[in-house]
This record gives sequence, C-alpha cells and structure tokens, in this order.
Amino acid sequence: MTAAATPKGVRRRQALVEAAAELLVEGGFAALRHRAVAERAGLPLASTTYYFDSIDDLVTAALEHHGDLELARGKARLDELDPDDCDGETVTDLVLELLLGPPGGEQDAEAVVLRYERLIATGRRPYLRPLMHRQKSALHALILDIFARAGRRVGPERVEELIALVDGTVVNALIEVDPDPRGVARKMLSRALQPR
Repeated sequence: MTAAATPKGVRRRQALVEAAAELLVEGGFAALRHRAVAERAGLPLASTTYYFDSIDDLVTAALEHHGDLELARGKARLDELDPDDCDGETVTDLVLELLLGPPGGEQDAEAVVLRYERLIATGRRPYLRPLMHRQKSALHALILDIFARAGRRVGPERVEELIALVDGTVVNALIEVDPDPRGVARKMLSRALQPR
C-alpha cells in the first residue's frame, strides 16, 4: 500500500482537493498554485506534487469535486421540491441556482463573474473536456428532472435553449457592468418559461 492510499494519505489528498476547489471558486484558475493550495490545506508544499502528478491533475480533481458538490446540492433541492408548490418562480429560481450557483448576497455579482471566468477558461484546457462534458450531461439531466417534477413538458433541446438564454443574458449583463446579472437572467428566464 502506497502512502497515498493509507487513510492519512486519503485525508491529505482530499484536503488538497477541497482547498483547491475553494481557491478555484474564489479566484479562478489563476489562484491555483501549489503553494496556495498547500497553505490553504495546512499541508507541506511538497504534498501537492506527492499526491498529484501535475497541477492539471489537481485542477481536474478540484473542478470535479466542486461540480459534484453543486450537483448534489441541486439533487437535494429537487428532492425537497413539492410538485404542488412548483410555480414558475420556484422553477426559475431552482434552474438559476443550478446554472449560477446559490445566491451570494452582496458578493453575488462577483461570484457570477468568477463562475463564468471558470467556465470560459476550461475551453483553453483540453484535459478538462471529458469532465466538463460529463458534468454538463448531469446538469442537463437534473434540469430536465426539475421540469418533470413541476409537471412541465420540456425536452433536452429546450433545456439547451434555456441554458443558452441564461448564459447570453449573464454575459451581456457583465459586459454592461450590471450590478445584478442574476436578476437580469431571472427576468429573462422567467419570461421564457411563461406558458405560451
């Protein structure tokens, strides 16, 4: 058994993954440096290269951890959803939470900016494509489940359109330096979900 497979090794590796995920959320890919991750985890600098073959491996593990947490949070929210209380606002808010993360109070606009920076930056990292594709598929399935629970007939193509609408609205709001990109996206998504 290698040291990385011992209980202590598993805990240390997980601490590094969680620290890297936190830094990624707070500062994007530029924040992920060996020293910063080790310091955040409270571990020696050498631990990052001991438990991960490269910074790319650490980035992948951090993104996977963060994405899995968000999907689990979304599934938990879906499980709490009462089909009798699935009005348009509830569905809109839940879909937005999955796409933009949970509302962050005063720092929400900054959190949305960092989220989109991460998403865009993954396009320059081909090694992340399989992970992003897998997480995108899981996200789409979760959004389809939300609509099904709410008794709405929405297919995969419509989910793609709604995600594109939110993404485009948020990017335009960021270009306009709108202080509430989530609010702008909420209005657009709410309109798009109105019965026709």
